[in-house]
Amino acid sequence: MRTTFDPTPFWRSTVGFDRLFDLMNESSRWSGEVAYPHYNIEKAGEDHYRISLALAGFKPEEITITTEHNGLTVEGSKAERAASDQTEYLYQGISARPFRRVFSLADYVQVKSATFEDGLLKIDLVREVPEAMKPRRIAINGNVSKPTIDQKKAA
Repeated sequence: MRTTFDPTPFWRSTVGFDRLFDLMNESSRWSGEVAYPHYNIEKAGEDHYRISLALAGFKPEEITITTEHNGLTVEGSKAERAASDQTEYLYQGISARPFRRVFSLADYVQVKSATFEDGLLKIDLVREVPEAMKPRRIAINGNVSKPTIDQKKAA
């Protein structure tokens, strides 16, 4: 069974999609990824998106959001418990382990805001394509000759 994507046929007719093919190839290796923390990715409009992460038990100061070119990283780690906290758990279902979740962002997608409420971290994103990158119509200039004075007199 083939486990990687082979973009070779597409390279014959595409230019500049190397990054896309690399992402597709990389995604096939994510099958064993740990599913913590749980998250949703929502499309809130034509160019608006939201990532919601379930972070029960975490405080906003224990979470770090970092964005860099085409990437968004959310990390969290709980503060060390005080030595005086001698809680003995019979069952601990609320995870407090450190995590690191990385999201790949498309070109021109930017983080607009982040809120933490009721155990959910919500990150709002928007795609803002610069005017110079938007499609535009190109006029076709033909080789049209203007009539000369002699041609005008003859007509």
